[in-house]
Amino acid sequence: MKITKTVKNSPSRIIFMIFNYIIISAVAILCLLPILHVFMGSLSDPALLESNSGIIVWPLGKASLLGYKYVLQYRKIWIGYRNTIFYVVAQCFITGLLTVIGGYVLSRKRFHYRNVVMAFISFTMLFNGGMVPTYMVVKGLKLTDTYLALLIPSAMSVFNIIIMRTAIAGIPDSLEESACLDGAGEFTIMFKIILPLCKATFAVLILFTAVGKWNEWFSALLYLSDEKRYPLQMFLRSLLIKNESMSTANQSTSMQMYKTLINYCAIMVATIPILCAYPFAQKYFVHGVMIGSVKG
Repeated sequence: MKITKTVKNSPSRIIFMIFNYIIISAVAILCLLPILHVFMGSLSDPALLESNSGIIVWPLGKASLLGYKYVLQYRKIWIGYRNTIFYVVAQCFITGLLTVIGGYVLSRKRFHYRNVVMAFISFTMLFNGGMVPTYMVVKGLKLTDTYLALLIPSAMSVFNIIIMRTAIAGIPDSLEESACLDGAGEFTIMFKIILPLCKATFAVLILFTAVGKWNEWFSALLYLSDEKRYPLQMFLRSLLIKNESMSTANQSTSMQMYKTLINYCAIMVATIPILCAYPFAQKYFVHGVMIGSVKG
């Protein structure tokens, strides 16, 4: 017989829930308002957009997709998309593989030096060489102006290893012992038994890695000089900060009027794809983030 525990709706609990809903709704509005402003601005009339100085919650004038037409005709946007997708996929594969291996090894009790290794790894979260020494190492390895310059320095994340180690440590050792009796090797245990049981944590870490790599531009600014290898965010930076022209050198006055509209559209074009990734990882998000937060 299933026993259902009911919670009494006392006056204090009702007040608490009302305040909760108000605060959560306010935070949600604050998070969505900038996205709404940019999206509605990208659909607005360029002349009205130039003179507007407030928050846009509805398209100004007649809604139009003309700004998106100009942005999608910009050849460098597609180069940036191609490179960014490659960087995201490659980084997720490399980081995911190293994170699983690192978390698995450091969670095994039979590895006697796991605490010493963990201490050395954790030390790098507090102290690191800095930007200049890191650049000198990358340059010394002849990785500058290559695709690997954006992949190798960020291949491992100490935070990700700690989270994965905590998740794997919560899996009973009896599963590994049973697999060993059946003749399974370390890689079989790690990828076919341990990893499926930690898929929620793994999915969240991959999501964090993908979002971080999608939005990355500073590493490209340091290590890359060839525009053919630039990620999308570098071209977006050129549009928003350097006001790089999206047309020919003979830019007309009417094209200048579209500059603000094009900036809004470029932001949306660069943001929408990564926003679409969240629904696919949403079901794993809460469980994966909460791993290790409750003991007993």
